[in-house]
Amino acid sequence: MNTRSLSFRLVTWYAGLLTIVFVLLGALTIIFLRHYLEANLLDIQARRAQQIADTLLTAASRTGDAVVAGEIEDLYSPEVNDRFIRITRADGHVVYASGKPKDAGFDPSRVPPPSLTRDKGFQRKESLPSGSLLIAARTYGDTRETRYIVEVGVSTARTEATLSQVLIMLAVGLPIAVCVAVAGGFILVRRALKPVDRLSHKAEEITQHNLSERLPVMRSGDELERLSLSLNLMISRLEDAIQSSKQFVADASHELRTPLAVLRGELESLAQEAQLKSQTRETLGSMLEEVDRLAEIVEGLLALSRLDTGEAQAEWVRFDLAELAATTADQISLLAEDKNITLVCEASTNVPVEGDRARLKQVVVNLLDNAIKYTPNGGRIRMKITREGDYALLDVSDDGIGIPPEALSHVFKRFYRVDGSRSREQGGAGLGLSIVKSICAAHGAQVEVASVPGKGSSFRIRQPLARESAALGPS
Repeated sequence: MNTRSLSFRLVTWYAGLLTIVFVLLGALTIIFLRHYLEANLLDIQARRAQQIADTLLTAASRTGDAVVAGEIEDLYSPEVNDRFIRITRADGHVVYASGKPKDAGFDPSRVPPPSLTRDKGFQRKESLPSGSLLIAARTYGDTRETRYIVEVGVSTARTEATLSQVLIMLAVGLPIAVCVAVAGGFILVRRALKPVDRLSHKAEEITQHNLSERLPVMRSGDELERLSLSLNLMISRLEDAIQSSKQFVADASHELRTPLAVLRGELESLAQEAQLKSQTRETLGSMLEEVDRLAEIVEGLLALSRLDTGEAQAEWVRFDLAELAATTADQISLLAEDKNITLVCEASTNVPVEGDRARLKQVVVNLLDNAIKYTPNGGRIRMKITREGDYALLDVSDDGIGIPPEALSHVFKRFYRVDGSRSREQGGAGLGLSIVKSICAAHGAQVEVASVPGKGSSFRIRQPLARESAALGPS
């Protein structure tokens, strides 16, 4: 997973924010639930205290404190019901105090006495060593001798147990809820970014050979629609600029062929004059070499412009690449012999491909010519044509001067030369490998290069084999 991707960051922020929100909601739930349960318990104890005051203390002055205590035991049984009940007179005398509850949730003897100066009811929460106690108190009577404070309390153990269960449910449920929400958020983010992926994939498919294609436009009325429209407008402007550039190169190359041919003819006629001085004749020879070099550049540019317009796909046929390469190697071998270079061709039988035979022959010629130029006298060049799965492989390797690592990514660029001065001496214009790459691209083939400086270079062409059911003729 790419941790720097937009989808990962969105899901991470979403998951973090959602976790914080859920934790805060869980904490607020516990707080409000505790407050509600305690308030409800206090309200119940307050009503019970008021009931004791209204029903039992009315006749306390006549019946006596012992009768009141007995009635409380009979009617409320505080020890059995795990309650705390205490009745205190305003002078500090304790009329009745319940004993220890059955569940031993609190110790009544440790409950501090109430404030005797209060005239109204009050509520409080006492924290005891054995547990907390919620106490609601009500006052009864007016004078000091007849005013009582009735306290009724209950342990918070059940409330804490309920809160513990809720806390456990939240501890189990919140991670599950977060995971489900994050999974849903991940799906939503993927769906939201899916149009961006389509734009990206389509943009990667658009090259200078299919600039007429456009990116899909999402009719959503948002930023994605404006982005796709803007990119399509940019591609349109780019297409116009590239088409104008290609047309200029094609027109210029075509128009330069005739003047160059005339210039070459005039120079050759002039060089045949017998009365020319030797120095003048050498100058004419140098000029003819430059004319030839310029003509080669013009022919290369014209070939590239034709490839850009799709001419290589106009006359596709099915043929044996091994046979074509072997025949071309025999024809090129004379150039290798001039430099005492050994040219070895290893061609498998029946390597069928589809394409423009003349253009693919030009690929073989350019690769062999390039190897001969940069292989010293007495060197060795090896060409091998094999099949590998559904592909035809054409390998051309040499033991020449090699290519520096920093130049490997540039060797297929137009007019690029690793060593400009040396290439000039050997007649290179920097278009041969560019033509090879353009022809390979037109045939759906890939060209790769590997080299070690001082030990040689290796070029590999990987082209799909012809389909068995393919018919001969134009594709």
